[in-house]
Amino acid sequence: MKKLLILTLFIAAITGAAWFVLRDGGVLEQVTEERVRTALLDSGAPAPLADCMAPQLVDRLSLTQLKKLERLGPAEGEPRVPMSPGEAIARMQRVDDDEAVAALVGTGGKCALRIGLDSLL
Repeated sequence: MKKLLILTLFIAAITGAAWFVLRDGGVLEQVTEERVRTALLDSGAPAPLADCMAPQLVDRLSLTQLKKLERLGPAEGEPRVPMSPGEAIARMQRVDDDEAVAALVGTGGKCALRIGLDSLL
């Protein structure tokens, strides 16, 4: 479960960051909840997770921070998706914005917990 959560958050971060930066010919436009949600869904995040994370990330991250999350992408020779928590942490360190990483991980963790608890009830 822990590895799945890390993988889901990581994929969401990479795809979301790329979506914001590369959309419309590389012009970074206004970040909207729907664009964040779409980016999360495109990355393979389940719809309930994307629905939960999108409004929170729009409120918590600046455009600059969203662009910094682009650094989560794989470097040459790295697999597209990190294969261990250690690899995921190493990529997060490349972002060089503790606030952006904390927002992403915190939001994803809270949403995953909320979704998990809701499914038990």
